[in-house]
Amino acid sequence: MNHVAKEPNKEPTKLLIVDDLAENLRALNAIIRADDRAVYQAMSGEEALTLLLEHDFALAILDVQMPGMDGFELAELMRGTDKTRHIPIVFVSAAGKELNYAFKGYETGAVDFLYKPLDPDAVRSKVNVFVDLHCQRMEIRRRVEEQQATMNELRAAQEELRYALRMRDEFMSMVAHELRTPLNTLFLETQMRKMQLDRGNLEAFGEDALTKMVARDERQIQAMIRLIDDMLDVSRIRSGVLSIRPGWTELQDMLRRLTSDLSRQAQDAGTTFELDAPQAVSGWWDEFRIEQVIVNLLTNALRYGGGKPVSIRLVATEAEARVDVIDQGPGIDEAMQARIFLPYERGAGNGVPSGLGLGLYISRQLAEAHKGTLTVASKPGEGSVFSLVLPRGTPPA
Repeated sequence: MNHVAKEPNKEPTKLLIVDDLAENLRALNAIIRADDRAVYQAMSGEEALTLLLEHDFALAILDVQMPGMDGFELAELMRGTDKTRHIPIVFVSAAGKELNYAFKGYETGAVDFLYKPLDPDAVRSKVNVFVDLHCQRMEIRRRVEEQQATMNELRAAQEELRYALRMRDEFMSMVAHELRTPLNTLFLETQMRKMQLDRGNLEAFGEDALTKMVARDERQIQAMIRLIDDMLDVSRIRSGVLSIRPGWTELQDMLRRLTSDLSRQAQDAGTTFELDAPQAVSGWWDEFRIEQVIVNLLTNALRYGGGKPVSIRLVATEAEARVDVIDQGPGIDEAMQARIFLPYERGAGNGVPSGLGLGLYISRQLAEAHKGTLTVASKPGEGSVFSLVLPRGTPPA
């Protein structure tokens, strides 16, 4: 088998010649070879079949009279196989025209029949025609594939656009809903106070009453601030300006403080926190941002934990620290696990306000900004484990 030179980055056109005599193969190869072609040679029908199944040929030139499987038998096998039935066949014979081989050759699907001795110019001209036709077919196929790929890209882009528009509309609806709740509460509170003032009932504003009023107002204002902060963080993440200010941070005390701060929220959800943090673990992190991640994980565990205790585990090696937040909720199926870290994705909680669906998205971005990871391990019916892993690092010199 001879391989000829080819143009860079261009697949050569493959030709197959089959003859049981080596000198005939050499002579035919000399006639049809060219820089943009690869000529494959076979000395039997069986050898030719092996090559036909391995390569896509533009043309097969078959000698009629070969021992064993002759050219006609090889042609019939080629026409019976999907991979080879499209290959044009040219028969070559040294027998006289009176044997009527040409008629039998055309019956088996040949496109031409040549007699020996061969006319080099005629052979070369015929081969050039079939090579050109093959190249045209390949170019058409390439263009069709490119058009199909372009159509697929357009369909994917349209689907992404539809998804983005749907998410935008849902997001605006969520923002309106989530902001309306604390605003309505504040509005009702102010209306009640105005009514008491109009009636001159100053006793309604005693020290205990004022303390409770301020606490309620603070909770509603903080809820709105958190929503606005989440939206600002998403904007910063997408514009690449999210700021990280590392400092020497200790996780054990942070977890104790956060679980204490959120104990009232846990009580409202009908559950408790179980903290397993036996030792102090320090690292070079942005304390405010790590708190933000852990608070998101804890509030999510309360929201989707089914009212069962939420466990928090702190473990560490010399290289990294890991915080696991473990709930006993309904779990998350595999398809949803791939989506919960996308913006605006929200699950079905247990009545705890579910926010804008930005918490896990922001948390993963913050973990990655610290060169860490935020992952989930879960199975339906078995709860979920969210793991925040952070390299401990060293402060700059």
